[in-house]
Amino acid sequence: LRESSSFDSKYRGARGLDPDFIKEIEKMYGMDKPLHVRFFDMMKKYATFDFGESFFQDRKVIDLVLDKMPVSISLGLWTTVLVYLISIPLGIAKAIRDGTRFDVTTSSVITVAYAIPGYLFAILLIVLFAGGRYFTWFPLRGLVSENWKELGLIGKILDYFWHMILPILSMVIGGFAGMTMLTKNFFIDQIRMQYVTTARAKGLSERRVLYGHVFRNAMLLVLAGLPSAFIGVLFTGSLLTEIIFSLDGLGLLGFEAALTRDYPVMFASLYFFSLLG
Repeated sequence: LRESSSFDSKYRGARGLDPDFIKEIEKMYGMDKPLHVRFFDMMKKYATFDFGESFFQDRKVIDLVLDKMPVSISLGLWTTVLVYLISIPLGIAKAIRDGTRFDVTTSSVITVAYAIPGYLFAILLIVLFAGGRYFTWFPLRGLVSENWKELGLIGKILDYFWHMILPILSMVIGGFAGMTMLTKNFFIDQIRMQYVTTARAKGLSERRVLYGHVFRNAMLLVLAGLPSAFIGVLFTGSLLTEIIFSLDGLGLLGFEAALTRDYPVMFASLYFFSLLG
């Protein structure tokens, strides 16, 4: 009874687990060693990506992470490309028409899109277009269909994009707002520079001034944020999207590991999210 009461007083994560299993976990993570030894052991393993093996999948954790990584990279890559393709032209148009009705209207739409989380858009898209109350135009879950291996090359590509449309769209809607305003502000700053006034005084057309001088300088600042934007989309925005659409990526892997208490996988997912996100 004494052992049971002392065991029940531990943190919630230990409830329902066998005490011997908890002791094995504590030994695995060096809880029986001094603090400084445990710290350096942990740093050494994390530096070499040695996360051990999964409790339930009987595979090395790093192999599981590498298997799931292409799905997350694919989702993040397409989202980043579309965000830039939308944000840059829209930001330039807003900078040229600063203060007009077009600028005010688009700013209102952008503000609403920025304020609503991406996962709410994902749920709304599922209800509207993926077997909810209204239409069944797109699949509800998964990255490819069950008969994907039986399809030809063109069929596989079309099936892949058919499954990716809603997840990517849900992330793009909430992701283009900040980049659009950033592009607009960069272009406005460049338009007010002295070299633009000089170019106009020389008789250059407004189009040549904008795309021959302003565009080149402003885009350097916009493109400088491309790596961080991609990493941010990849390891933060895609987490809930993968869970909602059941995409077999790194986000879903970490979520399922947390539910099943697969601690090596959970720690590895958290490590990659923290390292790159």
